[in-house]
Amino acid sequence: MKPTESELIPTRASLIHRLKNWQDSASWQDFFKVYWKLIYGVARKAGLNDDEAQDVVQETLISVAKHMPTFKYDPSIGSFKAWLLNMTRWRIIGQFRKRQSAAPHVESDTTQRTATVEAAPDPNAQDLEAVWEAEWEANLLHAAMDNLKRRIDPQRWQVFEFYVHKEWLPEKVAERFQISVDQVYQIKHRVTEALRSEVTRLEKEMT
Repeated sequence: MKPTESELIPTRASLIHRLKNWQDSASWQDFFKVYWKLIYGVARKAGLNDDEAQDVVQETLISVAKHMPTFKYDPSIGSFKAWLLNMTRWRIIGQFRKRQSAAPHVESDTTQRTATVEAAPDPNAQDLEAVWEAEWEANLLHAAMDNLKRRIDPQRWQVFEFYVHKEWLPEKVAERFQISVDQVYQIKHRVTEALRSEVTRLEKEMT
C-alpha cells in the first residue's frame, strides 16, 4: 500500500539514516517530496528564474546525495535545516556566477555589458536566512494542513476553511452548514489548535 503524503514526513534522524543507502529510492523520493518546494522557493526569491531555480533543486539534491554516505548528523553541532540552507546557498551563488559568465562581454559596448551584469541580483546581498525561514515555515504549514485534512471530519475542515481562508462571516458559514454560530467559533478554535500542534510536531521532526 502506497504511503500517504502525511507519512512522507519522517523524522530527520531516520530519514538521514535511510538516505545513506543510494539504492533506497523510496527514501530519496520522500526527501524530494518534502524539500524540493522549499529549495525551489528560496532560489526563486533570491532572484533566479524558473530554469535556474530548477537547476538549484537538482544540484542541491545531487550534492546531498554525494554527502550522505559519510554524513554524520549531530544536532549539538548544527541543525539539518541549517546544513541544507548552506547547500542551497552555494548552488544559488553558483547560478548567479553562471549568469554573469554567460553575459555578453563585448569591449566595444561597455554600457550594455555593465548594465547586464548590474541587472543580476547579488546573492550575497539577499537575506537568504530570512527567506529560508519564511519558506520553511510555509512548507511546514502546508504539510501540517495536508496532514490535518486527512484526520478530521471533512465538514469541520470545510467550516474552518470557509471561515478562516475564504473569510466568510460566521453567520454565513453557520447557515451554509446548518450549524450554530457558536459551533463555527468552536470548530475554528479546535482546528486552529490542532494545526498549531501539528506544525510544532513537524518542526521538531524536520529541523
